This record gives sequence, C-alpha cells and structure tokens, in this order.
Amino acid sequence: MKKKLLSLIFLLIFLLIGNVVATMNVLVITDPTGKDPNGATAGSMSYTKNMFQSTFLMSKLHRYAILSGGEGSEDLRLHSIVNAAITLGRGGTAAQAVSVTSSSDRILVGGPDIGIAVGGSFDVYVIEVEDNGNISVTPHSGGLATLPPGKKGAIIHLRNSVGNPKYGTATRVREETALNIGKMIRDGYPATDIIGAIFKEVSIDSGEEHGGGALNLISGITTGDMFTPTELDSYGYPISQPYSKVCPYCGWSVGYPVADSYTTCPNDGTPLNIVYAYESLKNAITSSDNLTSVTVYSDIPGIPQTTTEIVKSSVMKNGYSINAITDSINKGIKSGLLVGVNYIEPKDINVREDLKAVGVYLTPISEYRTSPPWHLPLNPFILTVIGNIQTIIGIILIILVVFRTMLIKSFQRR
Repeated sequence: MKKKLLSLIFLLIFLLIGNVVATMNVLVITDPTGKDPNGATAGSMSYTKNMFQSTFLMSKLHRYAILSGGEGSEDLRLHSIVNAAITLGRGGTAAQAVSVTSSSDRILVGGPDIGIAVGGSFDVYVIEVEDNGNISVTPHSGGLATLPPGKKGAIIHLRNSVGNPKYGTATRVREETALNIGKMIRDGYPATDIIGAIFKEVSIDSGEEHGGGALNLISGITTGDMFTPTELDSYGYPISQPYSKVCPYCGWSVGYPVADSYTTCPNDGTPLNIVYAYESLKNAITSSDNLTSVTVYSDIPGIPQTTTEIVKSSVMKNGYSINAITDSINKGIKSGLLVGVNYIEPKDINVREDLKAVGVYLTPISEYRTSPPWHLPLNPFILTVIGNIQTIIGIILIILVVFRTMLIKSFQRR
C-alpha cells in the first residue's frame, strides 16, 4: 500500500512539472558524522526551462537527497526515483538506490549517513578528501560511481544544454570545479559555503545557470522556490545575476526587479550593496542562530523576494512579532516598495518561532486598481449617510449660488 501511495505521489509530481532536466547535479559532504549543521548539501541547476523544486527531493528525517536528470522518458525516470526512495526508506545503501537507473537517465542520491552514489547516464567527478589532506578527483562516465559512507567528499555532474551559448565548456568547468571543491573541503569550508562557490563557478563559466536551488541535508533547509520559475515553460532565476540589494548598516534589503529603483537605504541613506543569487542561495541554506526561513505566497514577480527581505529585517529588529512584521509589510506597500498587493492583517502572518519560520499570505489587488483600497474604521452605512449628506449639502450650495445670482441681477435692474 505504501509503495503504491509513494508511486502515486511521484506520478502526480511528474504530471505537474512536465519535462524537467537538470544538467548540473552536485552533492557535497564535509562532515560525515552529521554533527555540523552545515556539513552536507545538494543542489541542481540548468540552462533549460522548467527547473522546479521537484528536480530534487529531500528527506528531513533521514537526511538524504535524490536528484534527477538525463534525457530518457519520464516513465523510466519516475521508476528510478520511486525505486531509489523505497530502497533508501528500507535502509538500503546509496549504491543500491541508484542501481536500477536507466541508461538514459541519471539519479544522484546521498547524505551524511549513506555517502553518495550516482547511476545511469552521467559525466561526473568523484572527489574524496582524506583526514590527512590528500585529495583524489576521479572522472566517471555512466554506470555507477560512489563516495563511500564516512568519507568527506562530493560528486558533481555537469553537461551543457542544447542552445546554451556556452555549449562545449562543460568538460573543462566540471574538472576545474571538482578540483576547487576538493581544495575547499581540505581547507575546512562548510558544505554550504562550498555549494555557493559551486553555483557561482558553474553558472558563470558554463552557462548552466538557471535555478533549481539547493538543500541543507543536515539542518533540513531548502531554497524552496527562490530561484525556480513561476510559470511552466519558463526559465528559473539566473544564479549568476544580482538577486537583491542590502544595507550593510541596518540590514534593510530589497529584491530585484524592484531593487533597480534603489541605490541608497531609505532608512539612513547608506549606499546599498548588491547581493548575487549564488550568495543568496548560500545564505538561505546556511544554519545560524539568526537564520529566518520566510515563505511568501504570491504569484506576482518580485514580490516574494522583496517581502522576504522586509520580514527578515523586521525579525532582526523586533523579533518574531506578528504585529511588527505586519506593520513592516504594510509600510512597504504604502511606500510603493511592494506594488500590486493589498494591505495585510496579523491573521495573514504565520509565525513558528521554534522553527524560526515565517509564512506570509499576500492577495493581489483588483486589476482595475493600482493601489490598495483604504481600510477605514467606519461602518459602510455611516459612509452612505455621509455621502447622502454631502450630496444634499452640494444641492443646497448650488441653489444658494443660483439664488444669489438672481438677487444680484434683480438689485442691478433696480
């Protein structure tokens, strides 16, 4: 029964996302003990369209990820993903989980407890770093490649998409990035820093730059839909491009495209710093004492990013106060920072301070309006009465003007 249910869930996912192909898959483990909250990450990216969250799956309970890609049929890929999830759920190894991947598809799985394995059609480097600092970077093409459990290392897959202006660069970039991964692991960088560097290097040098996104496998944090497209058959956010602007003094920030209108902080006039998407990706999945996970429910372009920064700034200043967050967002709407959404109330905010998470529900304004309606603390009946009184007063004024004119003309005739 569980197997059928799981198969149905994955089938629904694939029906919803259509043809999704990740051309860059990577999984990094810097702490195989699982104690470092930033010690294991995974991510996907591509030049192609339709890079949605479902290009990778994560188990927060068992701390592993399943990443998919390749050129095969969706049915075969679905079978491979379902088999991998079932195998891992039964305590199987990473190698067993990818063992039935078809020759035209690719499945990459791994986590701090199980190591990493990739099966199917791939061009990867397996990076392994010993405790004494020795680094091995080994190329593999197709079949099966693994990083054993208990080892520090990574596996990175990279190919170029057809139509990518930088087609033909993948072989060089894959090797260069793999070497840099090994050096960063050796030098003690956490996996979250490393994956940010990977996304930067791959997006700039190979052109496979559209999100996608990344996961923190130990802390259970994901970039969610920060970089994924909002519509089918469209591209995700370019990871190599600016994502937001931030005030280095007070932390106020604003996301693109609204950020184009700002050069200084509206609070104190401080010049704003540009934050690139690969930096935002790293920051979003890095676990820290002041990390706030923000989810914004709105389909209007630019609104989720800007709202996220407003909420983070509010939490930094006022803590997880629903009223303070509500006021901050409404100030953004009033000032024109957030355009196209209605004012919100505290009931539109969901706060889980224990999880350091905030959810915001925004509703679009009517297509016939450019700004939200006024919310006056008056009963509509009172407004109607006031309107009628104003109408009566207006009529009386008109009569008085006419009567005054008649009196003046009569007096002049005399």
